[in-house]
Amino acid sequence: MSSATPQIPRVRRRPHGRHRSQGRRMGRRLPLAGVLRLGRPADIWFKPALSVVASVAPPNLTLLALGRLDLAMYTMAGSLCALYAHNRPYAARGRALAWVVLGMLGGLAVALTAASLTTNAVVLVTVGALLAAVQKALCDATRIGPPGHVVLAFISSASLFVPQTLGQVPGHLALGAAAGAWAWIVGMAPGLVRPHGPERRATAHALNAAAAYTETAGTGDGAARARAAAAAAVHGAWQSLLSTGARSAPRRALERLVVRAEVAIAAPADTEPERLRAWAREVRGAGPVPRPDDLGEAADELLGVEAELAVPPTPLFRRLGPLAPIALRTALGCALAGYASLALGVGRPYWALVTAASLYQANVTLTWSRGVQRVVGNLIGVLCFAVLAPLAHLSEAFLVLLCLALNFGAEALIGRNYWLGSICVTPMALLITEFARVQQPGELMTDRVADTLVGAVVGFAAAVAVTNRRAGDRIEGALDAVERARERAVGLLDAERPDPGALESARRALSGAVVELRATADAAAGEWWQRALPEERVMRAEQSGHRTLAATVRRQGLHSLEGAQA
Repeated sequence: MSSATPQIPRVRRRPHGRHRSQGRRMGRRLPLAGVLRLGRPADIWFKPALSVVASVAPPNLTLLALGRLDLAMYTMAGSLCALYAHNRPYAARGRALAWVVLGMLGGLAVALTAASLTTNAVVLVTVGALLAAVQKALCDATRIGPPGHVVLAFISSASLFVPQTLGQVPGHLALGAAAGAWAWIVGMAPGLVRPHGPERRATAHALNAAAAYTETAGTGDGAARARAAAAAAVHGAWQSLLSTGARSAPRRALERLVVRAEVAIAAPADTEPERLRAWAREVRGAGPVPRPDDLGEAADELLGVEAELAVPPTPLFRRLGPLAPIALRTALGCALAGYASLALGVGRPYWALVTAASLYQANVTLTWSRGVQRVVGNLIGVLCFAVLAPLAHLSEAFLVLLCLALNFGAEALIGRNYWLGSICVTPMALLITEFARVQQPGELMTDRVADTLVGAVVGFAAAVAVTNRRAGDRIEGALDAVERARERAVGLLDAERPDPGALESARRALSGAVVELRATADAAAGEWWQRALPEERVMRAEQSGHRTLAATVRRQGLHSLEGAQA
C-alpha cells in the first residue's frame, strides 16, 4: 500500500516590485483540476508489487494449510514491510528494512497490549491516534517512504480492535517477527543478481533529468522547472551513492556520471542531451557502467567523496522538531475521526482513523488533494468489493488468492495516482477482515463508506485548524543554509589554489541546499494561515546559487572537459 509521491505545488512568483513582505495569507483555493490525473508508472513499479506478493504468500498459504487463517493479521504486519526501501542501495536497504520491521513490531506490541488491557473504544482510538502521530513523524524524519506511515498505522490501528489476552501477545508478536524476517530476505534478495541496481537507477534518472534541462538550453518558460527537477535528481543520486561507505569500481564510475549530469546543468548550451540519454540507457542495462574517460586520474580527488562520507548525519531529534505541527495534526485528526465514527455507531472506528492518517502530507493543499483521491478510490473500491465478495466466500483459498492479486494490483497502480491504487487497497482491507470469520458484505460496505467520509472530512478539518507557522521559519533556515553554502563555495573560488576535493564537496553542499530550499518553499506555498512568503528572496537565492554552481564547474575545469568532448 505505497503512496504515490505527491507533486508539491510550486511557489507562484510575483513580478518584481509587487512582493509583499508583510501580512498573512489566510488561505488559498483548493485544487480540483488534476487531482485525479494519472501519471506515468514508476520505473520499478513491478518490484514492490512482486515483493509484497512474495512476502505475503508463504505465511498466508501456510496458515491456510494449517487452518489458522485467523492469525493472518499478525503475519501481514511483518509481510507488508517488504513494501519499503526499494529505492535504497542494498546496504542501506538492509538497515532501513530492519528498522521498519522493528517499528512495525513496536506499534503492533503497543496495540496488542492495549487491546488486551481494555475494551474501551475511546481509549483504543486515543492510543491509535497517538501511534499514528508518532509513526508519521518518524517516517517523515527518516524519509522512509513511500508508503511511509500509512501501512504502519493501518496495522496498529486494526490490531487495537482485535480481541486479545495478555498471554497471547508474545505469540502473535513472534508471528509478526517471523514474517518480518522473511520480508527482509525478500527485500534483499534482488541484490544477489543486481547489486548496484538502485544506484544505477538513481544515476540514470539524474542523467535523463539533466538531458531534459539541456534541451531547453537554459532558456524558455520551462527552463526553471526543468533545472529544479534536474538538480533534485542529481541530489537524489548523490544521496543514493553516499548512503553506503564502500566505494567499489562500479560506484566510482557512477559517481563520474553524476558529475557529468551536474556539468550539464551548469552548462546546458554546451552539452549534447543525446549523450546523457545514451549513458542513462547503458546504466539501466546489465552491462558495465560507462566511464567518461576524459576526467582522467583526477576524478577521485575531484569527487571529494571520502570527506563527505566522514560528515555525521543530522541527529534525529533535530529532524523531528520541524515536524511537530504535522504530528499534532495527525494525532488530533485521527482521534477526532475515530470519536466521530464511534458517535455515529460505526462498528470499525479504526477505518476512520486510518483514513485521517492517510491524508496528511507536506501541507494543507496536498492534504486536500490526498483526501479527494482517498474518497474517490475508496468508494470505487467498495463497489469492487461487492463484485469480489461472492468469489471470496466460495472458499478460504479463493480469499487468500484474491488478497494476493489485490496486493499486486495496489502496488502496480498506486504510483500512477493514489486513488487508482486505493481501488485495490479498499477491497483487500475488507477481505482481510474475513480471515477470522465470514461477514455480511452489506455491513462491511456501509461501515467502510461511512468511515471514509468521516475520516476525510474530520481529518482535513484538523489539518486546517492546526496551523503550521514553522513552514515560514523553515524557509528562512533554508535561505540561510543556501547563503552559508554559497559563501563557502565563493571563498574556495577566490583562493589561488583551492583543494579540488574541498571545492567539489562545497559544490555538492550548495547543490543540496538549493534543492532543499526549493522543496521547502514549495511545501510552504501550500500551507495556510501563515505570513506572506519571501518569494523574491527565494528566487534570488536560487539564481545566485546556480550561478555559483556554474562558476565552480568552470573553476574545476569540468566545463572545458565537457566542451572538448562535445
